[in-house]
Amino acid sequence: HSVQAKIEKVFYISPLGWSQVVVEGGRTFGTLPYQLLKIHRANQTYAYQLESYNLMNFMEFVSDKYASINLTHSFGGFFFNRVPLLRRLKWREMVSFKGLWGGLDEANRPTAENGLIHFPTDANGTPLTYTLDKEPYMEASVGVGNIFKVLRIDYVRRLNYLDLPNAPKWGIRARFKLEF
Repeated sequence: HSVQAKIEKVFYISPLGWSQVVVEGGRTFGTLPYQLLKIHRANQTYAYQLESYNLMNFMEFVSDKYASINLTHSFGGFFFNRVPLLRRLKWREMVSFKGLWGGLDEANRPTAENGLIHFPTDANGTPLTYTLDKEPYMEASVGVGNIFKVLRIDYVRRLNYLDLPNAPKWGIRARFKLEF
């Protein structure tokens, strides 16, 4: 059995723009192999995805209980409108933060005794899937939107779990969206 909940709210902060807050949480009950637990949404493309973790590798983290927060603030031109050339371009400044807390019960940790499928490893035996027991996963980004009225470009920075193999520390991501 599994329970999930998601709450979204937009706050208008005049004259500083608007913020969108998304809070999500869930719990999976019972003893299950990791494929049936919550494998957190990752993104290994160059596209900026709003609901995914843009610097997380596929199947990097798995949980049976989790809570996440996704904060995005659009300044709506608050800074760029003060520069004449940028005002004419109508670019928009954006910042975001994504945090994910999770955990895995002992019953769902693969061992030789419980017969659960072990987490995947690479050719050298290094694990590719982890739990979020140490600390929450966090990433932040700074971006510019409304470029040519369709493009958003973000600099994304991973804030922790930097010591994991193949963990990107930063990246540039783009998103196409019509904005007016």
